[in-house]
Amino acid sequence: MMMFWKAGLVLLAVPKTGTQAYEAALSDRADMVIRHPTGFKHMTAQRFNRKLRPLLPEPESTPLETVAVIRAPIDWLGSWFRYRGRPQLDGQANSTSGLVFDEFVTGYLMDTPPPWARIGSQYSFVTGKGGRILVDHLFPYEDQDGLRAFLSRRLGRDVPQPDRRNVSPARSLILSPKIEARLRAERAQEFALHQSVSAGSASG
Repeated sequence: MMMFWKAGLVLLAVPKTGTQAYEAALSDRADMVIRHPTGFKHMTAQRFNRKLRPLLPEPESTPLETVAVIRAPIDWLGSWFRYRGRPQLDGQANSTSGLVFDEFVTGYLMDTPPPWARIGSQYSFVTGKGGRILVDHLFPYEDQDGLRAFLSRRLGRDVPQPDRRNVSPARSLILSPKIEARLRAERAQEFALHQSVSAGSASG
């Protein structure tokens, strides 16, 4: 998570949406960068509003707003699957080594997911009670040009395409029609949110 005080902007770090690359590119201009612990680095919008925002005075120039990125649900799951399959996790409970993508998604859909499928929810990250969107500016991961243009405008500097970071090993992300249909039915809110953001109709 990064805060740009004069710009009145907080970049919330939804996991696996490329925000670490922006952190590396913009941290020198940020007034606050939270890297550790993970629960604070990836602070949800609801937790930010409840825990951190009350401690901050409002900036003099502009009200403090939040921005976040969300990814197409299947791509997001694929990124997690690949990330947790890296060799450094071999033998650990959260490793996806030896699994196929169908198994990973099936685990994710369980009422109590196994350790390797406990990854949270993009929908829960950016919404509050009743599904109300708590983030002021939401961008789809696929619209990097739009995100950079927004950040450039708010920060008053050109924000180039950041270098990719934490690139995970390539793995097969084939999802069977049966599992994909179940995923879309049981996580319909995730798909609806991404579609809404992609269409430019989601706002806080």
